[in-house]
Amino acid sequence: MKSVSLTFALTVSAATLGLATLALGGTANAQAAKKLFFEGDLVRGAQQGAPGPFCVLNNQFKHLEKVVWRIRVLDQAGQELDGKGLKSLVVELPDGQKLDAKFGPHPPPSQGPATDHFWTAVWTIPTSYPNGTFAYKVVATDPEGHSQTWEPFKRGPSQLAVVAGEIEIKKQ
Repeated sequence: MKSVSLTFALTVSAATLGLATLALGGTANAQAAKKLFFEGDLVRGAQQGAPGPFCVLNNQFKHLEKVVWRIRVLDQAGQELDGKGLKSLVVELPDGQKLDAKFGPHPPPSQGPATDHFWTAVWTIPTSYPNGTFAYKVVATDPEGHSQTWEPFKRGPSQLAVVAGEIEIKKQ
């Protein structure tokens, strides 16, 4: 009976050691992918002939309006990650559309001196897009290929809302 108990104990010990090794390996892999921190908002994008104001916080948009995601991604030390610090930043809509974000100065150089730098993704809502609130997510991928996802609060009032109607774009 002692040999059975000893064999069982050795088997359990070996299994525990194997699990501990897997856990440590998993921890090492998780540590390789450093934690990122996201800041951002939604604004109405400037469109020629469209009613303003532009670049103001908003989460309710009509069809044909330009939605702009403004996003800043920080590393664990609080340093902002630009196009060299991230391989890509993508906004994913619930219907599968992926919007590539670009890092750059704001306002754009054509509109004066930059006061800030961040990532932006732009989407003009098609007339055929359904009304309602939509959960989107932002996926940042570092140069080594590790990805991290951020999603806004799950509450409807905090999410992107497409409301009935279209904006009027005046010909100039």
